[in-house]
Order: sequence, then C-alpha cells, then structure tokens
Amino acid sequence: MAGDQELTCSDCGQSFTFSAEDQAFFNERGYSTPKRCKQCRQAKKQEQPGGGYQHSESRSASVICAGCGQQTTVPFEPRGDRPVYCQNCFQSRKKTHAGGGGRRSFGDRRSFGRGR
Repeated sequence: MAGDQELTCSDCGQSFTFSAEDQAFFNERGYSTPKRCKQCRQAKKQEQPGGGYQHSESRSASVICAGCGQQTTVPFEPRGDRPVYCQNCFQSRKKTHAGGGGRRSFGDRRSFGRGR
C-alpha cells in the first residue's frame, strides 16, 4: 500500500493529505485522485442541483392544464414542447392510454420498403 500523499487543492490552493486509507478506498471504486480538499469537495457538491445528501426544495410551476383549461401547479418547469395536464386530467389520460403511449408494438410493424 502506498503512503500518504500531499496534494494541493485546485480550488483554494491549500495543501491536503490524501491518506493511504483514502487512496485504497478511491482505488477500490475506480475513482481518480482528488483535485480538491475535503471542504472544497463538499462545497462543490452543495452547489450542484441535487448534490450532497440534503433534499433541495422541488421546483414547481403554475400552468394552464391542456385538458380542462384550469390553472394548476406541476412539480417541474415545462419545456413548452409538450402539453401539461392537471393531476385529474393526467390520471384520466393515463387510464385511457394505458401502456401504448401512441407507439406501435412489435406485432404492429409494417414491412416498409420490402415490397410485401
């Protein structure tokens, strides 16, 4: 097993120890040598959406339902390229369109371009 390594953090410039135990842990999991000290790694993790172990508040958007025209709130930011439905309309559409989603099954294929 290799000994401890002294590394320099790419964010704060401080030196930190990459212990032999940490090296074995990183190597076991296929991780590369860290570029940041522990404090900067944790700070970076917290900056990323969904990063770290804390649950961030979900985003919600107020929209008009494409089915009934009522205003509703959805737990995502609509992209604008698809209709958005309230919970009741979404559930009723889900029941009437169960399993298909408008896609063909394998048994429904056509032999395009084969002259049959």
